[in-house]
Amino acid sequence: QVQLVESGGGSVQSGGSLRLSCVASGNIDGNYCWGWFRQAPGKEREGVAVINSSGGSTFYADSVKGRFTISQDNAKNTIYLEMNTLNSEDTAMYYCATAPRRRCLSLPPANAFRVWGQGTQVTVPS
Repeated sequence: QVQLVESGGGSVQSGGSLRLSCVASGNIDGNYCWGWFRQAPGKEREGVAVINSSGGSTFYADSVKGRFTISQDNAKNTIYLEMNTLNSEDTAMYYCATAPRRRCLSLPPANAFRVWGQGTQVTVPS
């Protein structure tokens, strides 16, 4: 069983930046599609970015392309989400999750992901 713990959220002014981290522990076999999702109050959970643990290919939601970057440090079992030029529409709870690596051909839906972290809140006041 894999456990995921996110950190790095907070409140930041519009135009600012944050870097989220997600540390994985447990029975890690390195064969994953790692994903970042977010959910704002009253809205459905949406995919933000994914990265293939083998090869590092990435996919992004259109709303964050050019502003967010997903990356991984396999030695530390950690994935990151670098978020720049934040705006109020980025306000949400951010979650990391894992799916089978074969799902990393695009931005998969949330129901493809089996293991989830507890989330970290990102707030960008309008």
